[in-house]
Amino acid sequence: MKSSFSLLLGAALLTSNGAELKIGIIGLDTSHVVAFTELLNNPQSKQHVPGGKVIGAFKGGSPDIESSASRIEGYTKQLQDKFGVKIYPTIEELCQNVDAVLLESVDGRPHLRQVRPVLQAHKPVFIDKPVAGSLKDAITIFKLAREINVPCFTSSSYRFYDSLVDLKKTDIGEIKGAISYGPSHLEEHHPDFFWYGIHPAEALFTVLGTGCETVVRTSTPDTDEVTGVWKDGKVGTLRGIRGTVTPHQVILFGSKDVISQKGSGDYAPLVREIMKFFQTRISPVPLEESLELYAFMEAADESKRQGGCPVKIADVIRKNGGPL
Repeated sequence: MKSSFSLLLGAALLTSNGAELKIGIIGLDTSHVVAFTELLNNPQSKQHVPGGKVIGAFKGGSPDIESSASRIEGYTKQLQDKFGVKIYPTIEELCQNVDAVLLESVDGRPHLRQVRPVLQAHKPVFIDKPVAGSLKDAITIFKLAREINVPCFTSSSYRFYDSLVDLKKTDIGEIKGAISYGPSHLEEHHPDFFWYGIHPAEALFTVLGTGCETVVRTSTPDTDEVTGVWKDGKVGTLRGIRGTVTPHQVILFGSKDVISQKGSGDYAPLVREIMKFFQTRISPVPLEESLELYAFMEAADESKRQGGCPVKIADVIRKNGGPL
């Protein structure tokens, strides 16, 4: 097994001479693959992210999810025709030809199976949302990455939006709580918030950090409201919207002021963080924080199953094989 020092040294050797990292993609069934590749591979892009280039991919795909099955061929063709990306028949062969991996499959269920050969090949990997199709699989992935000693990073793009970063930097005194609202469309094969509610949930944890202890959920066909209580007394509310209008925003409550997020964001800040992660092999988001975020969402499902009763996050983590 390679030591952490040798892994860091390898990353330094890859980037010290200015050579581009060779990046591979797993799963070509999301618009992210085209958007990310455009940012990485097109030097003429106004938001071009230098340092690496997508050179290969494994198609993947999930026939029982319409948004995967109906789009995978189109995205594959775009990557081949516009960027010259080579399609490999197996993940193992892809890993032999790249320095780092973007696991982009829109379906979280195959992520554990797909990430195993990446970790075994000691390739740093960014896992797009949802990190897995269940909290149990998410914990297994994080534990496996730790065991093999391979850098692993997951995040919604919301975390790095300039508007959210600016909000977090604003001095409003002691943080007392926050409300994060946004789209929360459901997908029958995933826990309710994993599919799209991950975005406003990630924004909530971005401003409040870890330390949530209990979760209560109120649910109707069009709306979910999840209230979390943090160990230091902060209260965070996630409001998931499933209507025709699905804006998103964070409202932050402090001892000196209450402020709201101004504007939205795009993928470029996330891709810059991914590139930095590939180069340094240091994740900007600790695995413990990602675990608590997904446990928060799973606890919300458990609260719904229990008719809106409070659910302890620690109990949900233990039930699913944690902590890390």
